[in-house]
Amino acid sequence: MNLGLPELLFMLCLALLAVAIIVFAAARAARRPVEPAPGPQEVDARIRHLAAAGKQIEAIKVLRTHTGMSLRDAKLAVDGLAHGRPIRHPALQGPALQQPGPQQPAGPAADLATRVRRLKSDGRADQAVFLVRGETGMGHDEAVAFVDSIQVAHEGEL
Repeated sequence: MNLGLPELLFMLCLALLAVAIIVFAAARAARRPVEPAPGPQEVDARIRHLAAAGKQIEAIKVLRTHTGMSLRDAKLAVDGLAHGRPIRHPALQGPALQQPGPQQPAGPAADLATRVRRLKSDGRADQAVFLVRGETGMGHDEAVAFVDSIQVAHEGEL
């Protein structure tokens, strides 16, 4: 097949046009600002928001993307949010939360009764019941009885 000069020039123009489009697309992508990765608090807040909105699948996807958790562990963690259990994973802990600083004492977190007392004093008794159920495995009635038995500290006693 013989190609004449017009056909060769046409093919050369097409090739140059394809290269120009690729270079233009690459330059445009390079100028696009890179969004910083969300911090642990933003990821945790997003997961909680999705779970509260009934979007468990999306919450599980976000959790797996940012932590590398298995599907089973991520599902259990998201389901645990409904019962007041926190998601414990190093990827969701900021540097200040991983290592105790001068304002954060080392040692175990506040005991269950202290946390229930704080929730009740904030007017969040229902959340205190979920917390007790999630951490102890108690039934609803038992957890309500436990929360009711905790006396709320007066101002300055916490």
